[in-house]
Amino acid sequence: MNVKQIIMYLKKNSNPKDRAGMARFGIDVKYALGVKIPALRSLAKKIGKNHKLALDLWKTKIHEARILASMIDEPEKVSEKQIEEWVKCFNSWDICDQVCMNLFNKTAFAWEKIYEWPKRKEEFVKRAGFALMACLAWYDKKTGDKEFIKFFPIIKKYSDDNRNFVKKAVNWALRQTGKRNNNLKKHALKVAKEILKINDKTAQWIAKDAIRELESR
Repeated sequence: MNVKQIIMYLKKNSNPKDRAGMARFGIDVKYALGVKIPALRSLAKKIGKNHKLALDLWKTKIHEARILASMIDEPEKVSEKQIEEWVKCFNSWDICDQVCMNLFNKTAFAWEKIYEWPKRKEEFVKRAGFALMACLAWYDKKTGDKEFIKFFPIIKKYSDDNRNFVKKAVNWALRQTGKRNNNLKKHALKVAKEILKINDKTAQWIAKDAIRELESR
């Protein structure tokens, strides 16, 4: 399939009600069609991996086409320039998380970016840094605990960012890293209790939510 055929397919399988539902969940629907993620995954399987096609789909600016691009791209062919260009285009939490889950965490630059992006001011770039932490904690089965423990000082440092899509990603990173194994759970709970002592509503929300989930496991 080429870009034109894919766009036609997406439009044919779009639903105005789904688009409206996306908006209710805080997703920027300016360039969205209203196609569900399972449909995109099914289409991605039919297309197969294709780096050039992924780049071309991204250029369309269509919300679902960009998510699809992250599903079919080839991680080993992704450059740092591409990653930086794409992350600057993030305008919704779902495209941020989908691209991080589907592609960015599998690239050679994933571990580098988790230390760079949390320092950035842009809301969705910062979110991407913490989303990557959560994705690596879930998908990276080879890296030892020592590297994941390095996440916690960063999580604590930015736990007072009250922007909705940042604080939720910080919380996600803390919880997901703690759920990796019992050792990291102990470290996560320790950090969460330290964050709880910070005189800030956002930090306390992040800590309480993480403690509640981790202690229930």
